[in-house]
Amino acid sequence: MAPLDPARDRAILDATLELLSEVGYDRMSVDQIAKRAKASKATIYRRWAGKPELVVDVICRRFDTDAPPGEDTGSLRGDLVSIFRGLCEAVERKHTLIIGLSSTLVSNQELARTLRAHMPTKNLGDVGALLERAVVRGELGGPVDAGRLFGVAEALVWHRMIFAGPPFDAAFVEESVDGVLMPVALAWSAG
Repeated sequence: MAPLDPARDRAILDATLELLSEVGYDRMSVDQIAKRAKASKATIYRRWAGKPELVVDVICRRFDTDAPPGEDTGSLRGDLVSIFRGLCEAVERKHTLIIGLSSTLVSNQELARTLRAHMPTKNLGDVGALLERAVVRGELGGPVDAGRLFGVAEALVWHRMIFAGPPFDAAFVEESVDGVLMPVALAWSAG
């Protein structure tokens, strides 16, 4: 990617994010982005190959792709509640945009492929640390794969987002941790 003035870069990404929220991916054009960002199309195309790459850059830079930071509460349940609540809050903040993008990712395979190819690896350090602490405290019988467990947590949040909608209240957080995440972590640590 060609170097770009950070202010220009930010203006283009901001314009893309605004237009995604306002008109959606399919109705958004590079022309509209350029106009809103007060940039030329040539400037955009020097930096991004096209609309899919630009949207993927926005997603990768502006979305919380890492696991949220958790706190050491002294128990596996408390730590899972902390991480899961943070995940719910991150998704809820971006509800409208996420719903619009999720339907677009299903219908637009070019965008989905571009996103899969460029999505950064999630930082699951806090999830791994809370699972290791639980093993040391004797709450888990053995190690649990942080990526697998976080994937289950994300699936719970996405299911709620798509089929029931927010808010992600305390009852949902506790039901998800007590009814799914704790039993899954315990089962996987014993296996």
